[in-house]
Amino acid sequence: MLKTIPVHQVRMGMFIHSLKGSWIDHPFWKNAFMLEDANDLNKLQSSGVKQVVIDTSKGLDVADDSLSAVSEPPALPRKQNGSHQQGKPKRISVSEERAQAKRIIENSKEAVVSMFNDVRMGKAIDTEAASPLVEEISASLDRNEGALISLVRLKASDDYTYMHSVAVCALMISLARELGLSEIEVRQAGVGGLLHDIGKALIPIEVLNKPGALTNEEFNLVKLHPERGHALLKQGNVTDEVVLDICLHHHEKIDGTGYPFKLDSSQISLFAKMGAVCDVYDAVTSNRPYKAGWEPGISLQRMSQWKDHFDDKVFQAFVKCVGIYPVGSIVLLKSGRLALVIDQSPKSLLTPIVKVFFSTKSKLHIPLEVLDLSKSGIGDRIVGHENPEKWGLVDTNALWNQNDLWG
Repeated sequence: MLKTIPVHQVRMGMFIHSLKGSWIDHPFWKNAFMLEDANDLNKLQSSGVKQVVIDTSKGLDVADDSLSAVSEPPALPRKQNGSHQQGKPKRISVSEERAQAKRIIENSKEAVVSMFNDVRMGKAIDTEAASPLVEEISASLDRNEGALISLVRLKASDDYTYMHSVAVCALMISLARELGLSEIEVRQAGVGGLLHDIGKALIPIEVLNKPGALTNEEFNLVKLHPERGHALLKQGNVTDEVVLDICLHHHEKIDGTGYPFKLDSSQISLFAKMGAVCDVYDAVTSNRPYKAGWEPGISLQRMSQWKDHFDDKVFQAFVKCVGIYPVGSIVLLKSGRLALVIDQSPKSLLTPIVKVFFSTKSKLHIPLEVLDLSKSGIGDRIVGHENPEKWGLVDTNALWNQNDLWG
């Protein structure tokens, strides 16, 4: 039987069916789990959650049945999403994860668009719908860390503001894991990434999507979005300090030249430093109304040269989580062929799985061929990143979307 009880009645051995209240105050990725760890009990009792629903058929009841508890009718079984409910799944290939990742991206976009529209119409932010999206994004990264991130990069320029939030959410989750943060901190990083740009809902769309350079007045208007977003989240009863911090400080730079407060490295939290890297990476690799996105590998090279912008430890961890040759990168092989990185190899960041498609010697497209550069006897290797425009290849995103690439 399902019972709703106050948190102070929760004890070890209970099966938690669901958590009541705002999802953003939940201290766990999962809703349903057996309470077997004293640390989890402490997390629950110190969180903002006031009530939980327990399933007495799967775990202990309240210590004294005479205590008040509200019975609830049996619920349909919940669909379990991702590793945080059922253990980490076996890693699958990018091609296997693509369809699922596309669905998650579309659902996430709809939720972000809805939140932005609510703000523009003067409504309170409804962040409740974002909870399962953060979990699904996390689960997709568990199955393959590159599929969703590489696909969300291919956003249309007029969708940038919304899809950027989805991309930064995924990048923040991946980076938090690479840094070895706790489950709660990984979740906070993902939520912060999803909501970091909510203040842009108060910036005129014609300014956000302006095809040319912004005037000083327009740029100053855009620079207000961290503070406006922070205020919106507070008004929407978001109390998680990490989420609020990411929103307010993701444009700060370690040399003290960022905004809104020109904080130096010692004043910027780890989460805000993470937000800065993830925000910039997605921005420079995406097509914008005023410029085409940079190729992922070249973006990392250029970002590595901005010594006063990012924290070194955070940036190096970011490179490890997206790969030295990120999925979607164009690389030049020793054989003189160009190849698209289509997946990472578990063996080494230097030997990803690629598909060759172009010969720089004949300057012609060639039959697609998959090479797992981590395998012995391949006889080819990556020389370095390559700018496809050098060879007249101006739309490699189209190549990425070709069905025969995944055949």
